[in-house]
Amino acid sequence: MKTLFRTSAATSILALSLISSPAFAQQQAEQDVADDDFHRTGEIVVTAPYFERLDLLAGTSALSGEELAQQSRGQIGDTLLSLPGVSATSFTPGSSRPVLRGFQGNRVAVLTDGIGNIDASNTSADHAVTIESLTTERIEVLRGPAVLLFGGQAVGGAVNAIDKRIPRAIPKEAAHVDALAGYGSAADEWSAGASVDVPVTDRLVVHADGSYRKSDDLRISGYQLSSVLRDEVFDLADEEEAEGELDEAEELREAAENRGRVPNSAVETWTAGIGTAFIDDGGNLGVSFSIYDTKYGIPGRPGVGHHEEATAAGEQVSMAEAGEEAVTIGLRQYRADIRGEVETGGGFLERLTFRAGYADYEHTEFEGDEIGTVFKSNGFEARAEAVQANRDGWRGASGIQYLLRDFEAIGAEAFVPPNRTRQLGLFSLQEFDLGGLHLEAALRYDRVKQEAQTLGITRNFNNVSAAFGLAYLIGDLKIGINASRTGRAPAVEELFSDGPHIATQAYEIGDPDLRSEKAWNAELYARFDSSNVDATVTVYSNWFDGFIYEDATGAEEDDLPVFQYFQNDARFWGFEADVSARLGRVGGFDFVVDGVADYTRASISNGGGPVPRIPPLRLLGGVELQSGSLDLRGEVEWADDQRRNAAFETETAGFTLVNASASWRPFGRDRNIALIASVNNIFDVSARRAASFTKDYVPLAGRDFRVTARISF
Repeated sequence: MKTLFRTSAATSILALSLISSPAFAQQQAEQDVADDDFHRTGEIVVTAPYFERLDLLAGTSALSGEELAQQSRGQIGDTLLSLPGVSATSFTPGSSRPVLRGFQGNRVAVLTDGIGNIDASNTSADHAVTIESLTTERIEVLRGPAVLLFGGQAVGGAVNAIDKRIPRAIPKEAAHVDALAGYGSAADEWSAGASVDVPVTDRLVVHADGSYRKSDDLRISGYQLSSVLRDEVFDLADEEEAEGELDEAEELREAAENRGRVPNSAVETWTAGIGTAFIDDGGNLGVSFSIYDTKYGIPGRPGVGHHEEATAAGEQVSMAEAGEEAVTIGLRQYRADIRGEVETGGGFLERLTFRAGYADYEHTEFEGDEIGTVFKSNGFEARAEAVQANRDGWRGASGIQYLLRDFEAIGAEAFVPPNRTRQLGLFSLQEFDLGGLHLEAALRYDRVKQEAQTLGITRNFNNVSAAFGLAYLIGDLKIGINASRTGRAPAVEELFSDGPHIATQAYEIGDPDLRSEKAWNAELYARFDSSNVDATVTVYSNWFDGFIYEDATGAEEDDLPVFQYFQNDARFWGFEADVSARLGRVGGFDFVVDGVADYTRASISNGGGPVPRIPPLRLLGGVELQSGSLDLRGEVEWADDQRRNAAFETETAGFTLVNASASWRPFGRDRNIALIASVNNIFDVSARRAASFTKDYVPLAGRDFRVTARISF
């Protein structure tokens, strides 16, 4: 905390010095009349997303406004499931990271306003993502050459959550308020979040926000355990009974018969943030400070013990004999951010931008009331860009990015040694508009240093990534191709893991000799955009040299299944499609149909079999009636069976979910007051996600009635 407060003080001093500089002394330009919301008001924008200003070719999908309010869940992975090509790790209701085109972990960059989230969610599937959608303005999924602005490792793409903590404009009102509140029946979930922006002067605005979310154990349809796991647990119960362990046998049978709820899946989360920004015609500068705090349960897998523990007499007994304690995680992150932009006043460069963040992160894994393992992470990330002015269709941005992270696990089950990561990146993205022909090229260099101090191991990696895009516009149709060569350094968990991990209930083993992962990537797409029809179809393929993956070995260590990191060549390919069509008017309503389809197929080369945890074919279709005051929607999501599995991975049954919703705006579309009622999984179907480590004992929610209120004034 002391380090964080020193960092916050330093950023505040820097902010004051920049505000007093001549570049920020110009008069504020007049703003346009309010559109419908403070967040879309005015000419002055602090930091429009990079892909809006620079990227012509990359595929982008997003959630904002009422759609984000309706889809809001406790974890960002579960919030984005309606978008094409997106699945989720769904480890538990308290921990779920996005899966893009079958990629997860370090191959998907999760960003907060353009820089890394600086948490530990990419180190293990049980670690929560420290983003709260209740106080987020917009979440976007980015692909294509422009993703190299954020890192060469993001083969699957990047997820950028644009928050409100550093204001982007001066509100015309005496105070601007955004609020969101909701209830979900499946987990008895209550949630509320609000933010307020107050102009202090015509160039200075302050911001405050907060949120609270609490849910009980998740209600499900049918048995908690999959049919395969139930059979295994019944067999184990028979073995325990044959050995005379009647109590243990009874507990196992009770677990196999459990239905209706996922025990130990409750979540409680709160956040708070403050920020301020100086906004002038010549630039802007803002700082913020925030806290993210959550406590959530980790459902146990029946029949899996932990490492042996010593009794008071000194003898060793397994967790099955000692009695398995419920595992929970308590997490808190303190974060300070700064963002600035200076208009250059003309010439080759249009503006200079700067973005930095520091986070002090700690989470504790509890076994009952006892502390199991404590994870600590201190991280700093900064980036600066020089944005070029548009010169006859040529524009671009170049910059530098730096990351420093110290990570430590403390406790008997510290499966990763203390380590430090340093990363320096240099990048450039250039775009050329030649009338109907658009070109885009990106180049990035990354130098990564990974140190495990207690092991005396230091690894250095140098990777060059490059991307090229070409698109041709024919009326409302754009046809294009993107190609790239990317390099990713192994993560510290992939290199140095060696030990039992209580939350994942696995013994994890890394490989300190792993080399950089290289990939050739290509996608071919067609996009149609007219007044009544929007459609995109993309076909993609990835060829990996030295693909790094974690897979079960079939062995056991300390009563836990062994998961080990391997490296081999691999091939991914798939497609995604997204269409929305306005077909006409029915009784004063616009009649709209939409659909999403995505599929990924991934295999390890040289007879290695399928890549683990790949989502199957999915189809999502909806019908909607839209008017200024009322929207009515029905949709069906269908997922195929996933029978292409790694050697020790179970099959995942397909499912069909039917959902319906109604959005009512009592004062019209322009007043930003909406009441949303929805029911998800109407027919109470039992469903599991193939991308999840915990799919066999953490199914998706059963029937879920939800009500949401969204207000902006």
